[in-house]
Amino acid sequence: MENLIFSLNATLPIFLTMILGGFFRKVGIMDSAFVAKVNKFVFTAAIPALVFQDISSVDIRENWDGGFVLFCFLVTLISIGAVAFFSLFFAKPDERGEFVQAAYRSSAAILGIAFIQNIYGNAGMAPLMIIGTVPLYNIFAVIVLSFLKPNREKMDRSLLWKTVKGILTNPIILGIFVGMIWSVLRIPQPEILHKTVKNIAVLATPLGLMAMGASFEGKKALAKIKPTIAASAFKLVILAAVFLPVAVHLGYRREQLVAILVMLGSATTVSCFIMAKNMGHEGVLTSSTVMVTTFFSAFTLTGWLFLLKTLGLV
Repeated sequence: MENLIFSLNATLPIFLTMILGGFFRKVGIMDSAFVAKVNKFVFTAAIPALVFQDISSVDIRENWDGGFVLFCFLVTLISIGAVAFFSLFFAKPDERGEFVQAAYRSSAAILGIAFIQNIYGNAGMAPLMIIGTVPLYNIFAVIVLSFLKPNREKMDRSLLWKTVKGILTNPIILGIFVGMIWSVLRIPQPEILHKTVKNIAVLATPLGLMAMGASFEGKKALAKIKPTIAASAFKLVILAAVFLPVAVHLGYRREQLVAILVMLGSATTVSCFIMAKNMGHEGVLTSSTVMVTTFFSAFTLTGWLFLLKTLGLV
């Protein structure tokens, strides 16, 4: 019961913030122009500040575990490939980019550290899991959303260059890159800089969630219920069921195993929606998957934790 209450406390406020965005749209506090501006701000400023804050605040050199980072990297890479393959069966051609991104991309940066801190009292292995996964999440999100865009251009040199340029100039990837340099070089953060970055970063989740809730269209979402259920099943159950036993077999326990659980089985991150909208996708399948996984992750994460605790692994 304690684990269930913790999971509900972690996920339901996120779900309710989305609902609040829809309410604000209905009563006229938010309109489509405002929501578009909020999406752009979150994509170009707030989320990059958030990932920079998370990574730059960790001493990578002192806490480095190359094997663990490599495991997170390889599992993420295999997961993306597997989800891309199954998207051929579960999603229409114009939905596949959103399906792939929503099915593999977890709330690693936002939920991971908070989740592990609540259990163990410190961030544990979450920052190293973030280093192994979040750059890959974002690089492949740009690739997937570029090549699987509805009505996309034919494959040629210009599209390839546009995709490479999109990766190199993606604000979230730049935030990760600068954060890693900051951490590796151990550059001190003056209090003024720290507080300024924190003030921007703290806006990422609530603004992104409200913008998504305000953009949510129920009728369109119902039309995409099958791919939403399939993407949610991959995100919350299937990937964790496949790779957690592998992690246990390789000897990962406690903070490492919980970090891997967050990587594999936490809700789809709101930045999926922000990126999909900013790269020319409709966003309905993404927002539906975020809402479904956010609500049900309270129960699935609790179930996974209960199973791992029962087996004496965490």
